[in-house]
Amino acid sequence: MAIISLSRIVAHWAAIQPDRVAVDHEGEQRTWQQLETRTNRLARAYAELGVKENDFVTIALANGVEFFEACFATWKLGATPQPVSARLPKFERDQIIELGKPALVVGVSDGEYAPIPSIPTGFTPEPSLSDALLPEKTATSFKAMTSGGSTGRPKLIVSRIPAEWDPEVPFLEIRNQGAMLVPGPLYHNGPFLWAMIALFKGATVAVTTRFDAEQTLERIETLKIDTAYMVPTMMRRIWALPEEVRNARDLSSLKALWHLAAPCPPWLKEAFIDWLGAEVIWELYGGTEGQGSTTIQGTEWLTHRGSVGRPVETCEMKIVGEDGETVPPGEVGEVFMRPLAGQGTSYYYLGADIREIEGGWESLGDMGWMDAEGYLYLTDRRSDMIVVGGANIYPAEVEAAIDSFPGVRSSAVIGLPDEDMGATLHAIVDVPEGALNEGALMAHLNEKLVRYKLPRTIEVVTEPLRDDAGKSRRKALREARLPAGVS
Repeated sequence: MAIISLSRIVAHWAAIQPDRVAVDHEGEQRTWQQLETRTNRLARAYAELGVKENDFVTIALANGVEFFEACFATWKLGATPQPVSARLPKFERDQIIELGKPALVVGVSDGEYAPIPSIPTGFTPEPSLSDALLPEKTATSFKAMTSGGSTGRPKLIVSRIPAEWDPEVPFLEIRNQGAMLVPGPLYHNGPFLWAMIALFKGATVAVTTRFDAEQTLERIETLKIDTAYMVPTMMRRIWALPEEVRNARDLSSLKALWHLAAPCPPWLKEAFIDWLGAEVIWELYGGTEGQGSTTIQGTEWLTHRGSVGRPVETCEMKIVGEDGETVPPGEVGEVFMRPLAGQGTSYYYLGADIREIEGGWESLGDMGWMDAEGYLYLTDRRSDMIVVGGANIYPAEVEAAIDSFPGVRSSAVIGLPDEDMGATLHAIVDVPEGALNEGALMAHLNEKLVRYKLPRTIEVVTEPLRDDAGKSRRKALREARLPAGVS
Protein backbone atom coordinates (compact mmCIF):
# COMPACT_ATOMS: atom_id res chain seq x y z
CA MET A 1 0.00 0.00 0.00
CA ALA A 2 1.25 3.47 -0.81
CA ILE A 3 1.44 6.53 1.41
CA ILE A 4 -1.98 8.14 1.85
CA SER A 5 -2.65 11.80 2.67
CA LEU A 6 -4.45 12.22 6.00
CA SER A 7 -7.00 14.25 4.06
CA ARG A 8 -7.98 11.00 2.32
CA ILE A 9 -7.19 8.28 4.86
CA VAL A 10 -10.70 8.16 6.35
CA ALA A 11 -12.16 7.89 2.85
CA HIS A 12 -9.72 5.05 2.17
CA TRP A 13 -10.91 3.00 5.14
CA ALA A 14 -14.57 4.00 4.68
CA ALA A 15 -14.44 2.40 1.22
CA ILE A 16 -13.02 -0.83 2.68
CA GLN A 17 -15.05 -1.13 5.92
CA PRO A 18 -17.87 1.48 5.88
CA ASP A 19 -19.95 -0.07 8.67
CA ARG A 20 -17.12 -0.99 11.04
CA VAL A 21 -16.70 1.19 14.13
CA ALA A 22 -13.86 3.69 13.78
CA VAL A 23 -14.17 5.44 17.16
CA ASP A 24 -15.82 4.34 20.41
CA HIS A 25 -16.14 6.73 23.34
CA GLU A 26 -17.77 4.83 26.18
CA GLY A 27 -20.45 3.50 23.85
CA GLU A 28 -20.86 6.54 21.60
CA GLN A 29 -19.63 5.31 18.24
CA ARG A 30 -18.86 6.46 14.70
CA THR A 31 -18.52 4.05 11.82
CA TRP A 32 -15.91 4.78 9.17
CA GLN A 33 -18.61 5.98 6.77
CA GLN A 34 -20.09 8.29 9.41
CA LEU A 35 -16.64 9.64 10.27
CA GLU A 36 -16.00 10.34 6.58
CA THR A 37 -19.20 12.24 5.81
CA ARG A 38 -19.32 14.13 9.12
CA THR A 39 -15.72 15.35 8.84
CA ASN A 40 -16.23 16.39 5.20
CA ARG A 41 -19.08 18.68 6.29
CA LEU A 42 -17.14 19.88 9.35
CA ALA A 43 -14.07 20.65 7.23
CA ARG A 44 -16.19 22.83 4.95
CA ALA A 45 -17.47 24.69 8.02
CA TYR A 46 -13.88 25.25 9.15
CA ALA A 47 -12.97 26.47 5.66
CA GLU A 48 -15.81 29.01 5.79
CA LEU A 49 -14.29 30.28 9.03
CA GLY A 50 -10.96 30.84 7.25
CA VAL A 51 -8.88 27.69 7.83
CA LYS A 52 -6.37 27.20 5.00
CA GLU A 53 -3.54 24.83 4.14
CA ASN A 54 -0.77 24.69 6.79
CA ASP A 55 -2.73 26.75 9.32
CA PHE A 56 -2.85 25.63 12.95
CA VAL A 57 -6.24 24.75 14.46
CA THR A 58 -6.21 24.81 18.27
CA ILE A 59 -8.45 22.02 19.56
CA ALA A 60 -9.58 22.43 23.19
CA LEU A 61 -11.89 19.43 23.37
CA ALA A 62 -12.14 16.64 25.92
CA ASN A 63 -11.65 12.98 25.03
CA GLY A 64 -14.49 11.92 22.78
CA VAL A 65 -15.76 11.48 19.24
CA GLU A 66 -15.80 15.26 18.72
CA PHE A 67 -12.03 15.47 19.29
CA PHE A 68 -11.33 12.99 16.49
CA GLU A 69 -13.77 14.68 14.13
CA ALA A 70 -12.10 18.05 14.72
CA CYS A 71 -8.65 16.63 13.96
CA PHE A 72 -9.70 14.87 10.76
CA ALA A 73 -11.64 17.92 9.58
CA THR A 74 -8.44 19.91 10.12
CA TRP A 75 -6.34 17.42 8.15
CA LYS A 76 -8.89 17.44 5.32
CA LEU A 77 -8.11 21.13 4.77
CA GLY A 78 -4.36 20.47 4.78
CA ALA A 79 -4.11 22.16 8.20
CA THR A 80 -2.42 21.02 11.44
CA PRO A 81 -4.24 20.05 14.68
CA GLN A 82 -2.82 21.72 17.78
CA PRO A 83 -4.50 20.03 20.79
CA VAL A 84 -4.73 21.58 24.26
CA SER A 85 -6.51 20.47 27.41
CA ALA A 86 -10.23 21.27 27.43
CA ARG A 87 -9.76 22.29 31.09
CA LEU A 88 -6.79 24.53 30.47
CA PRO A 89 -7.20 27.83 32.34
CA LYS A 90 -7.69 30.81 30.06
CA PHE A 91 -4.41 32.36 31.26
CA GLU A 92 -2.41 29.40 29.95
CA ARG A 93 -4.51 28.93 26.81
CA ASP A 94 -4.04 32.60 25.94
CA GLN A 95 -0.25 32.11 25.90
CA ILE A 96 -0.58 29.14 23.54
CA ILE A 97 -2.91 31.06 21.20
CA GLU A 98 -0.46 33.95 21.16
CA LEU A 99 2.39 31.56 20.35
CA GLY A 100 0.69 29.43 17.70
CA LYS A 101 -1.46 32.09 16.04
CA PRO A 102 -4.06 29.53 14.90
CA ALA A 103 -6.63 30.16 12.20
CA LEU A 104 -9.39 28.70 14.41
CA VAL A 105 -9.92 27.74 18.06
CA VAL A 106 -12.27 24.81 18.67
CA GLY A 107 -13.91 24.26 22.05
CA VAL A 108 -14.18 27.83 23.39
CA SER A 109 -16.99 30.38 23.30
CA ASP A 110 -17.61 32.32 20.11
CA GLY A 111 -15.63 35.56 19.94
CA GLU A 112 -13.24 34.74 22.80
CA TYR A 113 -10.18 35.25 20.59
CA ALA A 114 -11.53 37.73 18.05
CA PRO A 115 -10.48 38.40 15.37
CA ILE A 116 -9.43 34.71 15.42
CA PRO A 117 -12.69 32.77 14.95
CA SER A 118 -13.67 30.26 17.63
CA ILE A 119 -16.44 27.69 17.98
CA PRO A 120 -17.80 26.03 21.12
CA THR A 121 -17.93 22.40 22.18
CA GLY A 122 -20.83 20.69 20.42
CA PHE A 123 -20.57 22.83 17.29
CA THR A 124 -22.74 21.52 14.44
CA PRO A 125 -22.08 22.53 10.82
CA GLU A 126 -24.90 23.84 8.68
CA PRO A 127 -26.80 20.86 7.18
CA SER A 128 -26.67 22.60 3.80
CA LEU A 129 -22.89 22.05 3.61
CA SER A 130 -21.84 19.18 1.36
CA ASP A 131 -20.50 15.97 2.87
CA ALA A 132 -18.82 14.93 -0.39
CA LEU A 133 -15.10 14.25 -0.79
CA LEU A 134 -12.86 17.33 -0.57
CA PRO A 135 -9.78 18.14 -2.69
CA GLU A 136 -6.66 16.38 -1.45
CA LYS A 137 -4.40 18.63 0.65
CA THR A 138 -1.50 17.54 2.84
CA ALA A 139 -0.19 19.69 5.71
CA THR A 140 3.58 19.92 6.07
CA SER A 141 3.14 19.00 9.77
CA PHE A 142 0.65 16.43 11.04
CA LYS A 143 0.65 17.66 14.67
CA ALA A 144 1.72 20.54 16.89
CA MET A 145 1.72 19.49 20.53
CA THR A 146 1.88 21.72 23.59
CA SER A 147 4.45 21.32 26.35
CA GLY A 148 5.30 23.20 29.51
CA GLY A 149 8.55 25.11 29.45
CA SER A 150 11.46 25.44 31.85
CA THR A 151 11.03 29.22 31.62
CA GLY A 152 7.48 28.97 32.99
CA ARG A 153 5.88 29.59 29.60
CA PRO A 154 4.49 26.91 27.28
CA LYS A 155 6.05 25.90 23.97
CA LEU A 156 4.79 24.20 20.84
CA ILE A 157 6.55 21.13 19.48
CA VAL A 158 5.74 21.12 15.78
CA SER A 159 6.32 17.86 13.94
CA ARG A 160 8.20 17.92 10.65
CA ILE A 161 6.42 14.73 9.59
CA PRO A 162 3.88 15.63 6.89
CA ALA A 163 0.21 14.73 7.27
CA GLU A 164 0.38 11.41 5.43
CA TRP A 165 0.82 7.75 6.40
CA ASP A 166 1.50 4.35 4.91
CA PRO A 167 -0.89 1.97 6.72
CA GLU A 168 1.20 -1.06 5.79
CA VAL A 169 4.38 0.09 7.52
CA PRO A 170 4.76 -1.74 10.88
CA PHE A 171 4.59 0.72 13.77
CA LEU A 172 4.43 0.21 17.55
CA GLU A 173 2.89 -3.27 17.21
CA ILE A 174 -0.37 -1.58 16.11
CA ARG A 175 -2.35 -4.01 14.02
CA ASN A 176 -4.06 -3.08 10.76
CA GLN A 177 -7.83 -3.14 11.25
CA GLY A 178 -7.26 -4.11 14.88
CA ALA A 179 -8.65 -2.57 18.08
CA MET A 180 -6.81 0.04 20.20
CA LEU A 181 -7.63 1.29 23.73
CA VAL A 182 -6.38 4.72 24.80
CA PRO A 183 -7.54 5.70 28.32
CA GLY A 184 -5.24 8.76 28.53
CA PRO A 185 -5.90 12.42 27.63
CA LEU A 186 -5.69 12.93 23.86
CA TYR A 187 -4.05 16.35 24.14
CA HIS A 188 -0.91 14.59 25.42
CA ASN A 189 1.44 13.34 22.72
CA GLY A 190 1.46 9.64 23.66
CA PRO A 191 -2.31 9.07 23.70
CA PHE A 192 -2.70 11.26 20.60
CA LEU A 193 -0.05 9.36 18.66
CA TRP A 194 -1.23 5.85 19.59
CA ALA A 195 -4.88 6.68 18.89
CA MET A 196 -4.31 8.45 15.58
CA ILE A 197 -1.86 5.94 14.13
CA ALA A 198 -4.29 3.15 15.00
CA LEU A 199 -6.93 5.00 12.98
CA PHE A 200 -4.48 5.56 10.14
CA LYS A 201 -4.10 1.77 10.11
CA GLY A 202 -7.85 1.17 9.97
CA ALA A 203 -8.24 0.04 13.58
CA THR A 204 -11.16 0.71 15.89
CA VAL A 205 -10.05 3.15 18.60
CA ALA A 206 -11.70 3.19 22.02
CA VAL A 207 -11.15 6.17 24.32
CA THR A 208 -12.47 6.94 27.79
CA THR A 209 -13.27 10.26 29.42
CA ARG A 210 -10.83 9.49 32.21
CA PHE A 211 -8.98 6.44 33.42
CA ASP A 212 -10.88 3.89 35.49
CA ALA A 213 -9.18 0.58 36.27
CA GLU A 214 -12.27 -1.66 36.15
CA GLN A 215 -13.65 0.09 33.06
CA THR A 216 -10.32 -0.43 31.29
CA LEU A 217 -10.49 -4.18 31.79
CA GLU A 218 -14.15 -4.23 30.73
CA ARG A 219 -13.31 -2.34 27.51
CA ILE A 220 -10.48 -4.75 26.67
CA GLU A 221 -12.83 -7.72 27.03
CA THR A 222 -15.93 -6.23 25.38
CA LEU A 223 -14.19 -4.61 22.39
CA LYS A 224 -11.59 -7.38 22.03
CA ILE A 225 -8.77 -4.84 22.29
CA ASP A 226 -5.44 -6.07 20.90
CA THR A 227 -3.27 -3.01 21.70
CA ALA A 228 -3.47 -0.67 24.71
CA TYR A 229 -1.67 2.49 25.81
CA MET A 230 -0.96 3.13 29.50
CA VAL A 231 1.28 4.98 31.91
CA PRO A 232 2.62 3.30 35.09
CA THR A 233 0.06 5.09 37.30
CA MET A 234 -2.71 3.32 35.36
CA MET A 235 -0.93 -0.01 35.81
CA ARG A 236 -0.63 0.62 39.58
CA ARG A 237 -4.38 1.24 39.83
CA ILE A 238 -5.21 -1.91 37.89
CA TRP A 239 -2.88 -3.91 40.13
CA ALA A 240 -4.53 -2.41 43.24
CA LEU A 241 -7.87 -3.98 42.24
CA PRO A 242 -8.91 -7.09 44.16
CA GLU A 243 -7.41 -10.12 42.45
CA GLU A 244 -10.84 -11.60 41.75
CA VAL A 245 -11.88 -8.37 39.96
CA ARG A 246 -8.65 -8.22 37.96
CA ASN A 247 -8.98 -11.83 36.84
CA ALA A 248 -12.71 -11.76 36.12
CA ARG A 249 -12.24 -10.39 32.60
CA ASP A 250 -11.09 -12.23 29.50
CA LEU A 251 -8.02 -10.30 28.30
CA SER A 252 -6.82 -12.92 25.82
CA SER A 253 -7.31 -10.55 22.87
CA LEU A 254 -4.55 -8.25 24.21
CA LYS A 255 -1.37 -8.69 22.19
CA ALA A 256 0.53 -5.50 23.14
CA LEU A 257 0.29 -3.30 26.23
CA TRP A 258 2.52 -0.23 25.90
CA HIS A 259 3.63 1.78 28.92
CA LEU A 260 5.62 5.01 28.74
CA ALA A 261 5.82 8.66 29.89
CA ALA A 262 7.19 7.84 33.38
CA PRO A 263 9.48 5.29 35.05
CA CYS A 264 7.79 1.96 35.81
CA PRO A 265 8.82 0.31 39.08
CA PRO A 266 10.44 -3.07 38.31
CA TRP A 267 8.10 -4.92 40.71
CA LEU A 268 5.05 -3.56 38.85
CA LYS A 269 6.45 -4.42 35.44
CA GLU A 270 7.29 -7.93 36.63
CA ALA A 271 3.78 -8.34 38.02
CA PHE A 272 2.26 -7.44 34.64
CA ILE A 273 4.66 -9.75 32.84
CA ASP A 274 3.64 -12.63 35.13
CA TRP A 275 -0.04 -11.76 34.67
CA LEU A 276 -0.34 -11.06 30.93
CA GLY A 277 2.83 -12.64 29.51
CA ALA A 278 6.25 -11.18 28.74
CA GLU A 279 5.53 -10.98 25.02
CA VAL A 280 2.55 -8.63 25.65
CA ILE A 281 4.36 -5.95 27.69
CA TRP A 282 6.16 -3.22 25.74
CA GLU A 283 7.90 -0.02 26.89
CA LEU A 284 8.95 3.07 24.96
CA TYR A 285 11.27 5.87 26.04
CA GLY A 286 11.39 9.08 24.03
CA GLY A 287 10.05 12.61 23.76
CA THR A 288 7.37 14.43 21.81
CA GLU A 289 10.18 15.89 19.70
CA GLY A 290 10.80 12.48 18.11
CA GLN A 291 14.59 12.82 17.77
CA GLY A 292 14.98 9.28 19.01
CA SER A 293 13.50 6.57 21.18
CA THR A 294 14.10 3.13 22.64
CA THR A 295 11.71 0.20 22.87
CA ILE A 296 11.82 -3.06 24.76
CA GLN A 297 9.53 -6.08 24.93
CA GLY A 298 8.96 -7.91 28.20
CA THR A 299 10.88 -10.92 26.94
CA GLU A 300 14.01 -8.76 26.53
CA TRP A 301 13.40 -6.91 29.79
CA LEU A 302 13.60 -10.14 31.78
CA THR A 303 17.24 -10.51 30.70
CA HIS A 304 17.93 -6.74 30.96
CA ARG A 305 15.93 -5.89 34.08
CA GLY A 306 15.44 -2.15 34.50
CA SER A 307 16.34 -1.24 30.92
CA VAL A 308 14.13 0.92 28.69
CA GLY A 309 15.52 -0.84 25.63
CA ARG A 310 17.83 -0.17 22.72
CA PRO A 311 17.62 2.78 20.30
CA VAL A 312 15.22 2.22 17.38
CA GLU A 313 16.72 1.89 13.92
CA THR A 314 15.98 5.53 12.95
CA CYS A 315 18.19 7.12 15.63
CA GLU A 316 21.43 6.85 17.60
CA MET A 317 22.17 7.56 21.26
CA LYS A 318 25.20 8.13 23.45
CA ILE A 319 25.98 8.86 27.10
CA VAL A 320 27.92 12.07 27.73
CA GLY A 321 29.91 12.89 30.86
CA GLU A 322 30.32 16.27 32.53
CA ASP A 323 33.39 16.98 30.42
CA GLY A 324 31.36 16.58 27.23
CA GLU A 325 33.02 13.30 26.24
CA THR A 326 31.22 10.06 25.48
CA VAL A 327 31.54 7.72 28.48
CA PRO A 328 32.15 3.93 28.29
CA PRO A 329 29.44 1.29 28.91
CA GLY A 330 28.30 1.11 32.51
CA GLU A 331 29.15 4.74 33.33
CA VAL A 332 26.37 7.24 34.12
CA GLY A 333 26.05 10.46 32.12
CA GLU A 334 23.47 12.52 30.26
CA VAL A 335 21.54 10.74 27.50
CA PHE A 336 21.90 12.40 24.08
CA MET A 337 20.24 11.31 20.85
CA ARG A 338 19.85 12.34 17.23
CA PRO A 339 17.89 11.06 14.25
CA LEU A 340 19.93 9.39 11.52
CA ALA A 341 18.22 11.74 9.08
CA GLY A 342 19.89 14.67 10.85
CA GLN A 343 19.15 17.18 13.59
CA GLY A 344 15.93 19.14 13.06
CA THR A 345 14.33 16.57 10.78
CA SER A 346 11.70 15.46 13.30
CA TYR A 347 10.44 18.73 14.86
CA TYR A 348 10.93 22.41 15.57
CA TYR A 349 9.99 24.54 18.58
CA LEU A 350 7.84 27.61 18.86
CA GLY A 351 8.66 29.42 22.10
CA ALA A 352 11.80 27.55 23.19
CA ASP A 353 15.40 26.80 22.29
CA ILE A 354 16.86 23.36 21.60
CA ARG A 355 19.26 21.85 24.16
CA GLU A 356 21.97 20.39 21.94
CA ILE A 357 25.70 19.82 21.71
CA GLU A 358 28.08 19.75 18.76
CA GLY A 359 27.04 17.41 15.98
CA GLY A 360 23.30 17.91 16.38
CA TRP A 361 23.00 15.70 19.47
CA GLU A 362 20.04 16.63 21.70
CA SER A 363 19.02 15.75 25.25
CA LEU A 364 15.67 15.32 26.96
CA GLY A 365 17.42 16.00 30.27
CA ASP A 366 17.69 12.39 31.41
CA MET A 367 20.67 10.73 33.06
CA GLY A 368 21.50 7.08 32.46
CA TRP A 369 23.97 4.47 31.26
CA MET A 370 24.26 1.89 28.52
CA ASP A 371 25.42 -1.68 28.85
CA ALA A 372 27.82 -3.36 26.43
CA GLU A 373 24.87 -4.57 24.31
CA GLY A 374 23.54 -1.04 23.85
CA TYR A 375 20.60 -1.29 26.27
CA LEU A 376 19.77 2.01 27.98
CA TYR A 377 19.12 2.30 31.73
CA LEU A 378 17.78 5.60 33.12
CA THR A 379 18.88 6.79 36.54
CA ASP A 380 17.62 10.36 37.10
CA ARG A 381 16.80 13.66 35.44
CA ARG A 382 19.26 16.47 34.99
CA SER A 383 16.43 18.97 34.73
CA ASP A 384 13.96 19.85 37.47
CA MET A 385 10.99 18.49 35.52
CA ILE A 386 8.59 16.46 37.65
CA VAL A 387 6.62 13.54 36.20
CA VAL A 388 3.22 13.15 37.89
CA GLY A 389 1.12 10.24 36.65
CA GLY A 390 2.88 10.35 33.28
CA ALA A 391 2.43 14.12 32.82
CA ASN A 392 5.49 16.37 32.61
CA ILE A 393 5.39 19.41 34.90
CA TYR A 394 7.99 22.17 34.94
CA PRO A 395 8.32 23.71 38.42
CA ALA A 396 9.03 27.15 36.92
CA GLU A 397 5.56 27.25 35.40
CA VAL A 398 3.85 26.48 38.71
CA GLU A 399 6.15 28.84 40.61
CA ALA A 400 5.37 31.70 38.22
CA ALA A 401 1.67 31.27 39.01
CA ILE A 402 2.29 31.12 42.78
CA ASP A 403 4.60 34.14 42.72
CA SER A 404 1.89 36.25 41.08
CA PHE A 405 -0.31 35.86 44.20
CA PRO A 406 -0.32 38.95 46.48
CA GLY A 407 2.00 38.63 49.47
CA VAL A 408 4.23 35.91 48.00
CA ARG A 409 7.90 36.82 47.71
CA SER A 410 9.12 33.57 46.14
CA SER A 411 8.24 29.90 45.86
CA ALA A 412 9.79 26.55 45.08
CA VAL A 413 7.89 23.57 43.73
CA ILE A 414 9.35 20.10 44.23
CA GLY A 415 8.24 16.56 43.55
CA LEU A 416 7.89 14.19 46.50
CA PRO A 417 7.48 10.42 46.11
CA ASP A 418 3.93 9.16 45.71
CA GLU A 419 3.02 5.48 45.50
CA ASP A 420 0.10 6.06 43.11
CA MET A 421 1.20 8.93 40.88
CA GLY A 422 4.99 8.43 41.03
CA ALA A 423 5.39 11.97 42.38
CA THR A 424 3.22 14.61 44.00
CA LEU A 425 3.69 18.38 43.80
CA HIS A 426 4.71 20.13 47.02
CA ALA A 427 4.86 23.94 47.02
CA ILE A 428 7.11 25.80 49.45
CA VAL A 429 5.85 29.39 49.59
CA ASP A 430 7.91 32.27 50.99
CA VAL A 431 5.55 34.77 52.65
CA PRO A 432 7.51 37.41 54.63
CA GLU A 433 4.47 38.23 56.75
CA GLY A 434 4.14 34.56 57.71
CA ALA A 435 0.41 34.31 56.99
CA LEU A 436 -1.06 32.80 53.81
CA ASN A 437 -4.69 32.26 52.86
CA GLU A 438 -4.27 28.84 51.25
CA GLY A 439 -7.86 28.76 49.97
CA ALA A 440 -7.39 32.07 48.17
CA LEU A 441 -4.06 30.92 46.75
CA MET A 442 -5.59 27.71 45.38
CA ALA A 443 -8.47 29.68 43.84
CA HIS A 444 -5.84 31.91 42.20
CA LEU A 445 -3.90 28.90 40.89
CA ASN A 446 -7.09 27.30 39.53
CA GLU A 447 -7.41 30.27 37.19
CA LYS A 448 -3.84 29.95 35.93
CA LEU A 449 -2.97 26.24 35.89
CA VAL A 450 -4.57 23.08 34.57
CA ARG A 451 -5.66 20.74 37.38
CA TYR A 452 -2.75 18.28 37.23
CA LYS A 453 -0.25 21.12 37.75
CA LEU A 454 -1.82 22.24 41.05
CA PRO A 455 0.27 21.58 44.19
CA ARG A 456 -1.18 18.90 46.44
CA THR A 457 0.50 20.27 49.57
CA ILE A 458 1.62 23.76 50.56
CA GLU A 459 4.28 24.70 53.10
CA VAL A 460 4.72 28.30 54.26
CA VAL A 461 8.18 29.67 55.09
CA THR A 462 9.44 33.19 55.80
CA GLU A 463 12.95 32.99 54.35
CA PRO A 464 13.92 33.61 50.69
CA LEU A 465 13.97 30.49 48.52
CA ARG A 466 16.30 31.87 45.86
CA ASP A 467 19.93 32.93 46.04
CA ASP A 468 21.34 36.27 44.93
CA ALA A 469 21.46 35.03 41.34
CA GLY A 470 17.76 34.20 41.46
CA LYS A 471 18.38 30.45 41.42
CA SER A 472 16.08 28.16 43.38
CA ARG A 473 17.64 25.49 45.61
CA ARG A 474 15.09 22.85 44.62
CA LYS A 475 17.41 19.86 45.01
CA ALA A 476 18.41 20.74 48.58
CA LEU A 477 14.82 21.65 49.48
CA ARG A 478 13.58 18.31 48.18
CA GLU A 479 16.27 16.27 49.93
CA ALA A 480 15.44 17.94 53.24
CA ARG A 481 11.80 16.84 52.90
CA LEU A 482 12.31 13.26 51.80
CA PRO A 483 11.71 10.42 54.27
CA ALA A 484 14.89 8.84 55.58
CA GLY A 485 16.41 6.43 53.09
CA VAL A 486 14.47 7.79 50.08
CA SER A 487 16.27 9.52 47.23
